[in-house]
Amino acid sequence: MPSNFTVHGSADVQSNDIGAGTTIWQSVTVLPRARIGSDVNINAQCFVENDVVIGDRVTIKCGVYVWDGIRLGNDVFVGPNVTFSNDKFPRSKAYPEAFLQTVVEDGASIGAAAVLLPGIVIGQGAMIGAGAVVTRSVPPYAIVTGNPARIVGYVENAASPGGAVKSTSVRAPEQLLDARAHVGVSGVTLHRLKRVHDMRGDLSVGEFPRDIPFDPKRYFLVFNVPSEETRGEHAHHKCHQFLICVRGKCSVVVDDGKVRCEIALESPETGLYLPPLTWGIQYKYSSDAMLLVFASDEYDADDYIRNYAEFVEITKQKNGL
Repeated sequence: MPSNFTVHGSADVQSNDIGAGTTIWQSVTVLPRARIGSDVNINAQCFVENDVVIGDRVTIKCGVYVWDGIRLGNDVFVGPNVTFSNDKFPRSKAYPEAFLQTVVEDGASIGAAAVLLPGIVIGQGAMIGAGAVVTRSVPPYAIVTGNPARIVGYVENAASPGGAVKSTSVRAPEQLLDARAHVGVSGVTLHRLKRVHDMRGDLSVGEFPRDIPFDPKRYFLVFNVPSEETRGEHAHHKCHQFLICVRGKCSVVVDDGKVRCEIALESPETGLYLPPLTWGIQYKYSSDAMLLVFASDEYDADDYIRNYAEFVEITKQKNGL
């Protein structure tokens, strides 16, 4: 047995593909083809099957069974008694041709006794609450709780790996004193649109491009969104967008790869401008919410960036990092 990692005398470790500095504690079983990185800590009473990849600096607390198809990235935390699964329709003595992969990306944390259904991706830096039942993929840096798990927020910068992404929040229009204000995310601005009060009703108006900083070629409306659903989760290479919640309220998370900000849109006199290369997420829709979005370009599927890691790399290249 190589000496660059530590194994308790009661453990049954059959794999040699284990990185330096890893510690495996009491009554842990690791099957021969499992791959485990460096500085990993696997606590007592765990089981690691064959088709498993565990990255560096991962912590797995007691009572976790890591089945075939599980992929844990670097710096992942798995709380005690977390339940992974790899077959949506299990039958005794019946095996699929291939088990579904569940991927937990770098820096994500999974709280005690959470349950993860197979075939999902837990995004970079995400936080899964204790006891959550996760039935579908979780976006990067999202916080999810409950059964079924739903997004309740996004992690603050203290919880982001390395503190690389700073996070703030803005509530509009109470904090919007000027007609246009920067929110701290590159190029993103919050706009106060004109509102006219009249005994016959209220009117809110904006002009292109004086109030809304581009001439639109397209608009779309988002409405009847269940409160647990999340929209957006993408950026654009070239397209500019301007968002107005014309009825009800919703929250928008904007991210330039270095700074993240959450903005509450609660009034038709408040607009939010998103330049290209802004990662945008909309969630916390009220039951009556209607979100109006103006776009500078016609629909082009190739203009979308749907993978957050790819988005971060593109922004780094743009900034010469």
